[in-house]
Amino acid sequence: MTIRKIATIGHPVLRQRSREITREELASEATQRFIDDLIETMRDASGAGLAAPQVYEPIRIVAVEVKKNARYPYKPDIPLTVLVNPVIEALTDETFDNYEGCLSVPNLRGVVARATEVRLRAWDRHGNDVDTVVRGLSAGTFQHECDHLDGAVFLDRVKDTHTLSTWTDFERFHMAAFVERARALVERYGS
Repeated sequence: MTIRKIATIGHPVLRQRSREITREELASEATQRFIDDLIETMRDASGAGLAAPQVYEPIRIVAVEVKKNARYPYKPDIPLTVLVNPVIEALTDETFDNYEGCLSVPNLRGVVARATEVRLRAWDRHGNDVDTVVRGLSAGTFQHECDHLDGAVFLDRVKDTHTLSTWTDFERFHMAAFVERARALVERYGS
């Protein structure tokens, strides 16, 4: 496995729509090796997720995993999930204000409204169908990663730029209130 370089805001790969891949391409040794690299890079960077375009591969693959993540102690655990060609659908108009950051937008956070319940349809890394519903704070994680596949970063969804903050100032001025709201959401949905 190889830890790959992460593209940062300003690189064109982050702004293009990624292409779908075929089952044959997914089954190839090269794509399976890429998925291993994507997971390893996400873990090395302590990310909650990582999309293929973030490591300069404009294909529709994301990896998500939260397991006692020190950067996000308020996030519930999400088992390692690889989604290929995901389609995400909001199942409710209800949203929550999620204070987000991104490995491709270093040291910046801002509030993004995310649906509290989404349906995910995709393949897993082996080409098996995935059709699941994700709720609560975890739903925001999947929405964030899937946005990358359409050339969007969280900054595109920040409605009030006054919420933008460095990581240090987020921790100092905003984290406690956000964590309280996040924990209430986790208690409500269990995720």
